[in-house]
Amino acid sequence: MSDVDGRWECTVSAPMGEQSFVLTVQSSGASFTGRAEGNIGAMDVEGDVTDNVLAWPMRVPKPMPITLNCEATITGDTLAGTVGAGFFGTFPISGTRMA
Repeated sequence: MSDVDGRWECTVSAPMGEQSFVLTVQSSGASFTGRAEGNIGAMDVEGDVTDNVLAWPMRVPKPMPITLNCEATITGDTLAGTVGAGFFGTFPISGTRMA
């Protein structure tokens, strides 16, 4: 099991308010698969793993359809990084590993 694997309780600090979701990660070499579930809906995700850094696109249907470009660094039981939302800007993401 990789240090990035597990369930992560995440929060994105966006202009329309904090958006929370649970990110499940299962890595395999230089990639991962998983699921994101929260008030944005539920969706399968997949992305890249480089050391302790995850990078993945997340296609959300609401409040409007958009592809978010996410990157997060895992340090122990914390996750921190950014979510790029195209012309809307870039927002911080943070999270903690769920027991």
